Amino acid sequence: MEFGVTDRWRLPTAIKILVAGGFGAGKTTMVGAVSETRPLHTEEALTQRGTHVDDLSGVERKHTTTVAMDFGRITIRNDYMLYLFGTPGQDRFFFVWDELAMGALGAVVLADTRRLDDCFPAVDYFEKRGQPFVVALNCFEGTTPFTVGEVRSALGLEPDIPIVRCDARRRDSGREVLITLVEHAMRRGASPVGTMS
Repeated sequence: MEFGVTDRWRLPTAIKILVAGGFGAGKTTMVGAVSETRPLHTEEALTQRGTHVDDLSGVERKHTTTVAMDFGRITIRNDYMLYLFGTPGQDRFFFVWDELAMGALGAVVLADTRRLDDCFPAVDYFEKRGQPFVVALNCFEGTTPFTVGEVRSALGLEPDIPIVRCDARRRDSGREVLITLVEHAMRRGASPVGTMS
C-alpha cells in the first residue's frame, strides 16, 4: 500500500537554533521563557569548590549552572518546529558546543552588559564557523545601557550583524530575538551547518 504525501502526514520541518553566551547571561531563562513545552535543563548547583573557577562578579545571586544544555521547542504553524539548544557558558564546557552546533541555522549570542567580555568566546566561535548569529543585549535591572554602536565597537562586529535589546524573562521579547535571527539567516542565504541529529 502506498502512502501519498498530504498535509496530514507531512513531517514537521525542524529548525535548530543555539542560544549561547557567557556564564550567567540568561540563556536558561530565555529558553524557558519562549519554549511552549516544559524545557529540559541540565543545571547543577554551584559549589564552594567552583568558586576559584567560576567568576560570580555581577551575578552573585546565581546558584546553578548549565553543564550540558537547555532544550526548548516552539511550533511555527503545523509544519515548522523550532528547537532551541542553550549552551553551557563556562570555558570548560565548550567541547559540547561543536555537537550542539551541528545542523543549526544560527545562534543568538546573549550578552550581559555588566560582563560584556564574557560573550567574546561565543562571537568568535560563530564567526569562525561562518554561522549566522545575532547579539541580544539582555537588559538587567540597574545596569547602565550601552548604545548599539558602543556594543558593536566593543565586540568588533561587522555592520550586518544585528544587535537587539531583550529581556530574557519575557516570552515576547525572546521571540522577537528569534525572529531577528531567522530573518538575518535568510538574508544571508544560510543553510544549517552539518546535519541535525
